[in-house]
Amino acid sequence: ITHPTYIFLKPLLVEVPFAMAAISSLSLFFKLKFSLILISCVIGVTSAQLSSKFYDKSCPKALTTIRKEVERAVRNESRMGASLLRLHFHDCFVQGCDASVLLDDTANFTGEKNSFPNANSLRGFEVIDNIKSKLEGMCKGVVSCADILAVAARDAVVALGGQKWEVQVGRRDSTTASLDEANSDLPAPFLDLSGLITAFAKKNFTTQELVTLSGGHTIGLVRCRFFRARIYNESNIDPTFAQQMQALCPFEGGDDNLSPFDSTTPFKFDNAFYKNLVQLKGVVHSDQQLFTNNGSGPTNDQVNRYSRNMGNFKKDFADAMFKMSMLTPLTGSNGQIRQNCRLVNPPSTTVS
Repeated sequence: ITHPTYIFLKPLLVEVPFAMAAISSLSLFFKLKFSLILISCVIGVTSAQLSSKFYDKSCPKALTTIRKEVERAVRNESRMGASLLRLHFHDCFVQGCDASVLLDDTANFTGEKNSFPNANSLRGFEVIDNIKSKLEGMCKGVVSCADILAVAARDAVVALGGQKWEVQVGRRDSTTASLDEANSDLPAPFLDLSGLITAFAKKNFTTQELVTLSGGHTIGLVRCRFFRARIYNESNIDPTFAQQMQALCPFEGGDDNLSPFDSTTPFKFDNAFYKNLVQLKGVVHSDQQLFTNNGSGPTNDQVNRYSRNMGNFKKDFADAMFKMSMLTPLTGSNGQIRQNCRLVNPPSTTVS
């Protein structure tokens, strides 16, 4: 631009009288850009501190030990596979993947175990305790409880026929927990689709990833109290299926009666969950929200695709689980390596 009354400031084109304002705007632009770069660097540093080889020297048999103990637990009780997967999910959605979900209440500390979504519901704590005990005997104060949860969830899915994904390790354990966040941030089984989308978006998941991660319900059991309203009151349900479920879950009483999320293959990690949704046989309200019988649901196409292509679902699930396992982990000097996954280390401990 050659006209003497203009100054070219990429990406700004301004008249001379306003040149100082333009320079100020440009300065702000670069400050914002620099801030974004800093944030990206911080995230990158955190990710860089996690590695699939983190324990190769400090505890070389750590991952093998976790896998063997998980496989043993799932052989003893198939349901345990879903319980370990759910433990990891409920950990990561509250404060990030920091093992806060494992902390017991004490006289001076309130954990997350007695939150509405977790109380008398979460299982598998003894399996994690057993793994931790074995690892402490092998490599004292080295392997975090948060890493045990992340690896155990992957190995549990694989043990039931799911696809393996790489787990980056090197997380550290929190010294805090959040009952309030557990009550507010864990998606409830009575949520509509809009509520589910909001809950997952809060953790930086897309609607597509919401549908994918919901496929974890292809394994596991759910209590009557969480699906009673659906089988007695909703129209977006197969009538015969509703009657079958009513026999299991009476209108009054039987709150703790259990039903598989997937009545077809409840202990096999496959795509039957999505086939059930297409047939309007989702057990809980929030699951069936992913597929509506009027054909206009925004997630119907994805559910249909997964119902027809198990390989596609398994791959997407592995990718989404990898992303979830990276939710704000504690690394470096943050947090600690708990000696006991249920308790914060005492102040006098020498464990890092």
